[in-house]
Amino acid sequence: MKHSPNSPILLTSSLHVDEARKAIADLVSELLQESQTMHHPADIETVSLDHAINRILAEDLLSPIDVPAADNSAMDGYAFNGQCLKTNADEISLRVAGTALAGKPYEGEIQAGECLKIMTGAVMPAACDTVIPQEFTATNHESISFKSDQLKAGENRRLRGEDLQKGKAAITAGRLLRPSDLGLAASLGIATLKVRRKLKVAILSSGDELRSLGESLTAGSIYDSNRYSLTGLLNRLDLEIVDCGIVRDDPASLKQAFIEAAAKADVLISSGGVSVGEADFTKQIMQELGDVGFWKIAMRPGRPMAFGILKPIPGTSSARKTLFFGLPGNPVAVMVTFYQFVRSALLQLNGASQTEPPLVQAVTETAIRKKPGRTEFQRAILGRNAEGKPSVRLTGSQGAGILRSMSEANCFVILGHDQGNIAAGDWVDIALFDGLL
Repeated sequence: MKHSPNSPILLTSSLHVDEARKAIADLVSELLQESQTMHHPADIETVSLDHAINRILAEDLLSPIDVPAADNSAMDGYAFNGQCLKTNADEISLRVAGTALAGKPYEGEIQAGECLKIMTGAVMPAACDTVIPQEFTATNHESISFKSDQLKAGENRRLRGEDLQKGKAAITAGRLLRPSDLGLAASLGIATLKVRRKLKVAILSSGDELRSLGESLTAGSIYDSNRYSLTGLLNRLDLEIVDCGIVRDDPASLKQAFIEAAAKADVLISSGGVSVGEADFTKQIMQELGDVGFWKIAMRPGRPMAFGILKPIPGTSSARKTLFFGLPGNPVAVMVTFYQFVRSALLQLNGASQTEPPLVQAVTETAIRKKPGRTEFQRAILGRNAEGKPSVRLTGSQGAGILRSMSEANCFVILGHDQGNIAAGDWVDIALFDGLL
């Protein structure tokens, strides 16, 4: 494969974003097929519902009951046998035999010519199959009357097992569990769920110019922000984080840091040291430690990236291969490349069935300059225009080092590889930050 990450080379041509995504997805699939540990019982754990949010369901959740558990009324009204609607009478009159409430079924029998006052969710008597809404009836002491053409037999009744049948999957394996999923499990009387073990993800930043928080800045030095951005992004996915700190720009330190991180984690994410000028010794280290490709991707921001596999290190206790992402050093580029490549790979590696965030569209408030031949991810604020349509405006300067552009934004405007300039009023694709940041 021309752009395979399995050969540690420095690509001279730019890789299309979609090609990069496919190469990553293919390699993760291979890794999953090779590694039995990802499907070993030890990698599945049981957690209570109040600890299951954002975990990935390991097995289909089978319903132990029918939902609903019995035929019941879909609304407040009167239950009766729909056979009476087949008469030629224009108006039906029925005697009210009693009342059924949700949780309190009617214990008697309903005879011909009778009906039952019934509330939403109440169990339908065996003799009844139809409910007339109470607002369609006229009441007279202990009887009701209604026009026979106002409904058909069987209407307004929810059948046993209509929503979910006993033994069927209520939630399928691979689901990234949401609040509604926890509520559904609780409604079935299920208190615990089997979920995938959290991936261990090691992160480090490389660069002589980087300083940790609390240290003093000297000429040309900056505080390391990338590890904190990555920590927040990984916490959104509820993964286990191994912080390996800052590594200086020398081969020995970087190699040792990679060896130690790979021994501890399923995935290693580094930032910095992957541009053309910086990649020489990193490339040499990767040739020793694994199969890693150095890519130039046709995107803005986030052009340089490294990706591949760190092999098990002889002499260490780890027997696993470690997935590796070498992200750019610029703060915005780190977050953009994480969204576009790393996030989906982590979900895929952890057994998720849905890995890509959805895209929606909005009208751009201003013109956007764009050169064909690369994919751009511009930071923007989503709102509504005077016509009530969803609209976006850019946060200002889109430089890869301007972290404030991410902090102020609530979405990406995604401009495709072949797109050119965008006119004000054009519809554009956007990816919302909510739920991702």
